[in-house]
Order: sequence, then C-alpha cells, then structure tokens
Amino acid sequence: MSHKIIRSLFEQRLAAWAAVRNLRIAYQGYTFDPQPGETYLAAFTLPAATNTSTLSGDHRVYTGVFQINVVTPAGNGTGDAEGMIDDLDPLFAPFLRLKEGEFEVMVLTPVGPGPLIQTGNALTVSASFQYRADTH
Repeated sequence: MSHKIIRSLFEQRLAAWAAVRNLRIAYQGYTFDPQPGETYLAAFTLPAATNTSTLSGDHRVYTGVFQINVVTPAGNGTGDAEGMIDDLDPLFAPFLRLKEGEFEVMVLTPVGPGPLIQTGNALTVSASFQYRADTH
C-alpha cells in the first residue's frame, strides 16, 4: 500500500470529472504540452512522511495533500478558474472515502483555494485538500 495508490484513486476521480468538461490533465511525472489558449488541470500528490502508531510497526499512516491547479489563459480574469475550484469541492468532499481492494483513503479537509499566479500568458489557480490512509 502506498501513496502511489492514493494518487491513482484521486486521479481517476478527477479524470472522470474533467472528461465531462473536456479538460485535459497534466499528470505528475508525465510530459504535457498545453495548446495555446487552452484551459487545463495539473494534478499533484504532495505526500508527507509515512508514520506508524504501533510498537510492532505493522501499522502505516499515509498522509499528504492532493493539489489541483486550474490553468487558464491570462487576461480573462479569475472567475472561470475560481468557479472550477468551487466545483471541485463536492467532488472531493470531506470524509469522502475511496477504495482499492482493502486499501482506503479518506479526504480530511474541504478543497481550499491557494494563491493565484500569473506567468506569461497563463493564470494558475491552485486548490488542495489533505488526505489520510491507515493500514494494519
């Protein structure tokens, strides 16, 4: 069990949501070439150190942050990107549980917006939430 499974579960859910909206996703570790003027998402898992809470070490606690950047063309304001961030909140609602086999990850916090960053012709609005998974 690992952060790899956690990333996969969150990415699968995000991919289904993005497909309905005709949005491409730049996935962590993959080459991505945005088209001029394209709005797209970028998804990242920011894992924290894995812990254990048993003396025998047979338990694992996986925690971290899942971040989604909405990248839009600069010059059109922030409304569209911020609206997408608002739409992500119910998709990754607090206490949502996603499973693969016996492994389960839970969303701990609401989706929260991050800073707006403008670079060149792109405006990036980030959003993130914390997660946790326990194994025995």
